[in-house]
Amino acid sequence: MMSSKKSQNEGSFNTALETLNHIASNPSTPKNIRKSISDLVNELKNEQFSISVRAANAISQLDDITQDPNMPSYVRVTLWQAVSTLESIRE
Repeated sequence: MMSSKKSQNEGSFNTALETLNHIASNPSTPKNIRKSISDLVNELKNEQFSISVRAANAISQLDDITQDPNMPSYVRVTLWQAVSTLESIRE
């Protein structure tokens, strides 16, 4: 049972990482937002903290990033999808 939840968390985590990497590598995403997302992806990969702690920190940072008034709406919607995916991660 426990390993099932762990693999589910890892799946959600990897899905969110893919989404964030896609935004960070998309040339139509504004440069400052690409930089913020790239930095966030690097933090997410830091295994010093548990997956749920990294997800919670990322959600908080993404909430701040999505407040950028210059962000194209399609990027904001994609970031909200990543937040939703990260919110499904529980210990």
